[in-house]
Amino acid sequence: MALALRLALAAVLGVAAVLKVARPRESARSLSALGAPRSALVPLVVVELALAAGVAAGFAVAAYAAAALMVVFAAVLVGAIRRGEAGRPCPCFGSGGRVGWLAVGRNLALAVAFVALPWMPRLGTDGWLAAGLVVALAAVALLTVAVLALARELGELRLRLPPDAALELASEGPEIGERSRLIDAFALGPEARFALAVFSSDGCRLCRALDPAVAMLARDPLVSVEVFDEVADRQIWEELAVPGSPYAVALDVEGIVRAKGTFNSAAQLEGIVATGERRAHEEARA
Repeated sequence: MALALRLALAAVLGVAAVLKVARPRESARSLSALGAPRSALVPLVVVELALAAGVAAGFAVAAYAAAALMVVFAAVLVGAIRRGEAGRPCPCFGSGGRVGWLAVGRNLALAVAFVALPWMPRLGTDGWLAAGLVVALAAVALLTVAVLALARELGELRLRLPPDAALELASEGPEIGERSRLIDAFALGPEARFALAVFSSDGCRLCRALDPAVAMLARDPLVSVEVFDEVADRQIWEELAVPGSPYAVALDVEGIVRAKGTFNSAAQLEGIVATGERRAHEEARA
């Protein structure tokens, strides 16, 4: 009975911490609405996880500290209710709860349970082994949930970031919007909509690393790709004022330069083609 209560109360603290981590922005807003700074979210999660581990291990000081934390939570909720904020999101268990007397009663009941823990019968050797195993499994589960939540947040952040664009300078390479004789070097297929000239050098390690990206684009029937070497095609390099490698120029089938730039990733190379398409469509609409 003592072991089950100890682990159940430790799980309450652990779940509360994980639910806060699962939706950090909403949890931080809930804390802010109750008068606490948003920066308090991380320390609060760390404290709850530490107390969960201490309670599961049977430390009396952790149980008393957890009881004090519950009393503080209850006091904060009472203050919010008296300010007329009942019904607001409650950060106790993530942001899914609501400020109200039910939440106050729950926290006070938990405080009483934490105070009673140190007075429960002590564990024997087998009990400690079982507790250690349960705590280890619970820690693995909590860590898994936390990592998944962090991965979700990073994924959302990545989607909100603007794509990394190639470096396009007006003073380098051919003029945007002008026709270039470079188009004559391409054998355009019947489906080709764009020509992509990639300028590469034998001594360029980045060029070699990006060869698979160039080859992948070359398999697209809508894009005709040609690679121009710094030595073998030196005349073309000089004529177009190519600043260095890796560099790319996107032309439409009429030979009009639509986009250009220095690139250092597959995404940037694809971005040059996408920019060329966008400019061509904008000109056609105009």
